[in-house]
Order: sequence, then structure tokens, then C-alpha cells
Amino acid sequence: MLLFPFRYLWWLIGSLRARLGRPPDYVTFLIEEDMPALPDPPVPPWQRFFRRQRLSVRELGRRFEAIEKDPRIKGVALHLRPVPMSLALLQDMRELVARLRKSGKRVIAWAPFYTTGTYYLACACDEILLLPTGIVQPLGLSSTGLFLAQGLARVGIQADFVQVSPYKTAADVLTKSKMSDEMREQIRWLLKSQHEQLAEAIKDGRKLDADGALQVIDGSPYTDEQAVARKAVDAVLPEEELPQRLSSGAEVRMGDWDQARRHMSRPAPRLRLGSYVAIIRIEGTIIDGRSGRPPVAPPVEIPIVGDPRAGDLTVVQVARQVAADRRAAAAVVYVDSRGGSVTASEAMRQALAVVAAKKPVVIAMGPVAGSGGYWVATPGRWIVARPGTLTGSIGVLTGKLVTGGLWAKLLVNRETVAEGRHSLMEGDEKPYTAEERQIVQSMIDRAYGTFLDVVASARGVTRGEVEPIAGGKVWTGAQALERKLVDELGGLDTAIAKARSLAGLADRVPALEVHPPKRALAPQSLPTAAALAAYLLEGASQFNRTPVQALMEL
Repeated sequence: MLLFPFRYLWWLIGSLRARLGRPPDYVTFLIEEDMPALPDPPVPPWQRFFRRQRLSVRELGRRFEAIEKDPRIKGVALHLRPVPMSLALLQDMRELVARLRKSGKRVIAWAPFYTTGTYYLACACDEILLLPTGIVQPLGLSSTGLFLAQGLARVGIQADFVQVSPYKTAADVLTKSKMSDEMREQIRWLLKSQHEQLAEAIKDGRKLDADGALQVIDGSPYTDEQAVARKAVDAVLPEEELPQRLSSGAEVRMGDWDQARRHMSRPAPRLRLGSYVAIIRIEGTIIDGRSGRPPVAPPVEIPIVGDPRAGDLTVVQVARQVAADRRAAAAVVYVDSRGGSVTASEAMRQALAVVAAKKPVVIAMGPVAGSGGYWVATPGRWIVARPGTLTGSIGVLTGKLVTGGLWAKLLVNRETVAEGRHSLMEGDEKPYTAEERQIVQSMIDRAYGTFLDVVASARGVTRGEVEPIAGGKVWTGAQALERKLVDELGGLDTAIAKARSLAGLADRVPALEVHPPKRALAPQSLPTAAALAAYLLEGASQFNRTPVQALMEL
């Protein structure tokens, strides 16, 4: 607070200097990598040299907002590269584009070629432009399953899992040799919902009727000439000709964000003494322990054990901090998790319930908020999800990998001495016995019953109403809205606006992410391949020792 006058003076000088120049007429943004919804959380100093800070959708929104307020800037040009972004995050970006266009700015999409994802985003823009020789690739959605049971058996490994229903398919990759009828049915209804969302975007963006939008999808792929003829794109031109395309007689200057912000006024600093909306992040596999991220980005994505982790020890501390902070008038919990440990999910739920007893709590679902990710969402007074969010998966499972056959094939003799009738029940040498399987079944029945009761109480329905949409079944956000699992379709901004409304706050009240309380950190070694391997092995160990999992398949 004592430094505020100096901060304000510095802002004033910077604003005057910015006004002396002129920003580009069009600001270009290169979208070339997956963008997280929220900025990456702070990392220890020793990791900053190895982990580049990615541009988040939230930060992109702030940049678009600054462009909206500058009358000298005419619009934005998006240079799109194939990016493996989820449908929900693409919908976040489409909303940003729509808001920018509504403010009177022009938004252009240009790409050397279009994939389904980039074309879906481009359909939110004023114009879709394509490089000569470029193509619109086949439009549509698909899902491929990988089934390892036979391969594991060949090396002497068997997966032994118990699940609440055949629709709880998270372990099918390990226990099945082909896709089950239930998994196929579930994938079909998810793809059908997502396909409808794609067709709706094309219909609105290309000014077509419903049949015309479906014809654009089914008629793809297109060469550059075919794309123009079928009105899938507006024009074919090299990127160098964009200034001429955007000009209306006068010369048009284009530049990136770094060039633009030097000549744009920045928001005035504010004293943060009043109320605010607290943002709590639950991102990654839910574990018993502390939140974490790989020390370095793995060369390939390794599901579950290589994902970011949301630990109950970390999330509970953040929740307690928000509950005790009188300035935090409301809370938004951002959930992007396929779930994980039932005990960690329950610990988070209980801590968030304390927050909800003191102030409004709104849930913002990201790309995935299923199983344990839905469990932690139940304290919310209001749940917001994107149409493309994957949620539900209300169900549990547990199991183990049996490696006794592997050691036999390697001619390695393992001998175990134990006391206690069931002390080896979770051991990896043998599958469950009939008696042990009954015990395991009773454990997951208990956890599943609790899950059903938690959802029924939170959603104001009976357990009987929850059961038909539970059993591990996964839904898109659009389908979840129809089934009363969520309350509204939208993104993080929608959730923040709802939290302000429930708390009686003005629109200008800031929303700030709350990080875990600071604590002393021991010296850390530099990240190496061994550090990454240790992270992955620790993830596998945590997965194996968790008694029951509320984990959602993807």
C-alpha cells in the first residue's frame, strides 16, 4: 500500500509514453500450441529455466479486452496452426472472438490449412482465409481406443479390476482386448453431441442452414479452390497479402502483441483492499498428497501418472485460506480433472463445503470434470460447463496389475512371508480370490453409494433420479445440462459473473486466483531425465496404493 503512489505515477508516465506512438491497425496472434484455461501456476525458481510460461486463454482474453478499449486498433488476425485443444477450450476461445467482434473489432482467421479444431475456431471469425495450395482437412470427430490385455498377458501381466458398471470404462485399456458394447455406445453419444456442436458452429459462422452445415462437413476435405467454391473459406491468399486484404483504401499496419502493447494504455493500478472473487484451481489427477507438475514437460503425454496432480493437502489448504479471508466474498472453483482418489476427492469436497457455508461457491468446469472431478464440484451452488466439457462419470473402480506371471517368464523367483489373513490382498503376485473380490466389491459399493448420495443432495434430486445417469456414464456439458448435472453453459467468465451476482458484488470487483500458503522450500536439484522418471514412478505408485479410484476415461 505504501508503494501505491509510486506504482500509480509509473503507470501515468507509461500511459503518456504509450500515447506518443501508434499501435498497429491489426494485431496478429499466432496460435500454435495448446493453451491452458488459467495461467500456469507458479513454479520453483529452479524450474523456470526449463518450463516456458504458456499463453493462457484467460491472458488472451485480457489482451483482447485491451484491444477492445483502444479505438485506434481495427481488429485482430489469428494465424492458426493445428493445435490439439479440447472442444471446451476452443469454445472458450470462440467466446473471446465473439466478444471482440461485438465491440466492433474485425477478426480474421488465416491458416496454411485447417483441421477440424482450427476450422471450428475460425467459424467464429468475420472471415476465413486460406494459403494457396492449402486444404481444409476432413472435418469430423473420432475416438480411438487402445486395449492392452492380450499384450500384457504375453509378458505375464494381468489387470484385475472391479468397477460399478460396464460403463465405468477407465480400466478397459488394461482389462479388455477389444472395445465393449457399453464403451462403444458411450463414445457414440458423446461424438453425436460434439458433432452437433461442430455443425451448429459452421451453420452460424458460414450463414448456412442445418443441411448446408452438414454438407460442408461430409463434403470435406477440400482443396483451396474447392474450399472457396463450396464457401468453406472466403478467400485464398498468402499471409503477405493480408494488409491489402484488410485495407479500405488507406495503408494498414499489422503487428504482434508485443509491438501493440508498447503503444496501448494499461489499466490503472488499483489498491486491492476491497472484496474480490477467489479462484481455486483443481487441475489434473486428484491424489492423496500435494499438488504437483512434472519437473519438465514429458516428450509424450503419459495419462494419469504423467498428468499434473491436484493434491488434497494443497487444495484443502487453499480452501481453508479462502474460507478465512473476509475479503474473498465469493469463490469460483475451476475444475479440469478426470478424477482420481476417492479419499482425496472427499477431503476437497468437505473443505469446499466449509467455504460454501460462508460465501457463494460457483463451479467452472474446464475440458474435463468427471468422476472425482464431479465429486469435488458438488459443493457449488451453481455449476457452469462448456457444451463440449466431458463430465459425469459418476462411479468408482479399483484394482491392481498382477505381475506374478512376468517374474515367472523372467525366471525370477519371488517368495513372500506374510501375517494377516488379507495382508497380501493388494499384492501384485496373484489376482483377487473369490473372498477378496467380495471385499473389494463391498468397498466400491460403499464408495459408489456415497457418491450417489452426495450428488443427489447437491443437485436437489433423489438417489433414484441420479442412478440412471450415473454408473460411470460420461456426458458432454450440453447433455449434462439436460440431465440437471450442471446449471448453465458457459466458461470461467460466466462462472465469475454468477459468483459476483450471488455475492451482490459489482462487475468491476476483481477475480484473483488464490495460491497455496507460502512455506519454506528446501534446496532443489536441477531437473533431469531422472527427475522426470521419478515423477512418473511416483505417480504410478500413488495410483497403485489408492484404495478406490473415481477416475474417468477419456
